[in-house]
Amino acid sequence: MTTPPPVIDTDLVIIGAGPAGLFSAYYAGFRGLRVAVVDSLPELGGQVSAMYPEKSILDVAGFPDIKGRDLVNGLVTQAATAAPTYLLGRSATTLESTDGTVRVGLDDGTSVTAGAALITAGIGKFSPRPLPAGEEWVGRGVEFFVPSFAPYADKDVVIVGGGDSAFDWAQHLVPIARSVTLVHRRTAFRAHARTVEQVQASSVEIITPAQVVALHGEDTLAEIELDVDGEKVRRPAQAVIAALGFVADLGPMKEWGLELDKRHVVVDSAMRTNLDRVFAAGDITEYPGKVRLIAVGFGEAATAVNNAAVAIDPDAHVFPGHSSEG
Repeated sequence: MTTPPPVIDTDLVIIGAGPAGLFSAYYAGFRGLRVAVVDSLPELGGQVSAMYPEKSILDVAGFPDIKGRDLVNGLVTQAATAAPTYLLGRSATTLESTDGTVRVGLDDGTSVTAGAALITAGIGKFSPRPLPAGEEWVGRGVEFFVPSFAPYADKDVVIVGGGDSAFDWAQHLVPIARSVTLVHRRTAFRAHARTVEQVQASSVEIITPAQVVALHGEDTLAEIELDVDGEKVRRPAQAVIAALGFVADLGPMKEWGLELDKRHVVVDSAMRTNLDRVFAAGDITEYPGKVRLIAVGFGEAATAVNNAAVAIDPDAHVFPGHSSEG
């Protein structure tokens, strides 16, 4: 006999487990709501965990300087007070809001029914831009993200790219790796000017303008071959980090009937979308004067949850009182 797909019933379903989603889960618990959190990534933290866990974040109130990993760990601990149901490694494929109920279908067949939905999906589903010459080495020396610096200890590391992630990783790997080389196809960089200056003043070898031609090795990666202005150059490399950016896609969300402004979901001052009982917060949102900062996302999350609480229970109040009261 075939087992039917699981059905999960909750008060609020949150789509996206990045900082805004995790804070939303905590705040939903603060409002006494049951909550389920869906994310296509296998771990909590969204882009912060996947792309820059070791990067210093400077725009979170109360923390002059906090690493991405530490911020996520704190948010996860805070969200745990709400006892959320996490549905990780699964994508939301359908969303319907009818008769006072929101139904979200996941790609594994799971169905989530809730009184309201909150979309905190950041930039949507993202995938790294490939390094064509290194496709056969992906997972065997070529990586796209750096969740931990430890594996690069005493290795010759080549970073390909010219953006913030490339320079941040280069800067952090200098005291850990045997050598760090940064390769970029242009002489100009997209990274923050101050970080560029710091890397240029370090022991990092910067090679521009250059293209990766090939990667060489037997069982393990040993060398990278570059084309530098028509000249072939080789460098030792036991690890290559392809920091070439990523392609973001709203995916199935484009078919849900949401009002979109390019790649963002349009909301009002209560974080309501054009769909009944569907709210949004964080980088995914668009409204006049929108500023895409983690700090802004936290405020939007609280606004969205408080208004969702009233949608779920009309007898509830938008303002729940201060968290310090009791």
